[in-house]
Amino acid sequence: MFKGSLVALITPMREDGSVDEKAYADFVEWQIKEGTHGIVPVGTTGESPTLSHDEHRRVVEIAVEVSNGRVPVIAGAGSNSTAEAIELTRHAKQAGADAALIVTPYYNKPTQEGMYLHYMAIANAVDLPIIIYNIPPRSVVDMSVETMARLAKHKNIVGVKDATANLVRPLHTRRACGDDFCQLSGEDHTALSFNAAGGVGCISVTANVAPRLCSDMQTAFMNGDLAGAMAIQNRLVPLHDALFSETSPGPVKFAASLLGKTSEYCRLPLAPLMGPTRDRVRAVMTEVGLLN
Repeated sequence: MFKGSLVALITPMREDGSVDEKAYADFVEWQIKEGTHGIVPVGTTGESPTLSHDEHRRVVEIAVEVSNGRVPVIAGAGSNSTAEAIELTRHAKQAGADAALIVTPYYNKPTQEGMYLHYMAIANAVDLPIIIYNIPPRSVVDMSVETMARLAKHKNIVGVKDATANLVRPLHTRRACGDDFCQLSGEDHTALSFNAAGGVGCISVTANVAPRLCSDMQTAFMNGDLAGAMAIQNRLVPLHDALFSETSPGPVKFAASLLGKTSEYCRLPLAPLMGPTRDRVRAVMTEVGLLN
């Protein structure tokens, strides 16, 4: 259903902090022209925690409008409030998104049963494919394979964005949920290894600034060209490192600003990048061949 290089889109903003809708539309168009296989608006990288609901909805709408069916749109629609997640998922469906990305509820620290009931409520309320977003470093809770297997029985729960960086997890998930359950990596460093363990692609931060390389890497792997895929992976490793040297999306937004795609502005509480981080990102962008 979803595979290859999918980009966890940044949300371009002006220096005054407002969402730059034109820059966003242009950025989505650039991603598609560069070969990105799918786009994911308003996830963590899109600063969803600090967007208003109106901004959130508009960003999804722009992504759908610009993509115009050329690539799938998986709209971020998660919340630690089940009612709010249902509302955002309903909007994603109305806007024409192909699926919704629903993060495990953060801060509340629900039990496994609480997570199960949360996702079942959303899946029962909205007839739209759902990708579970399991990211323990940000949400604190970690959905177990057993809970995911229970949820995978629902027709609307079709896959997972796995940001655990645990390469044993996709092996067990595949056994528990079946070959048709769509496993996407949420961690750039382990994207190829994740595919080898049962994944079919990556929802990538790095693809924001290296869309062609990320797309070519995933395509090479899908075509059986492991040597070619690994060569691209090795080239990208220092960029992955640099883009997570401070809290994301700070570094990747700065990198995108170097390409002239947006300002580097992130909303508080994300602080402007420190000088050494800026120097590192700029140097690596040059090393990888993304800047002259």
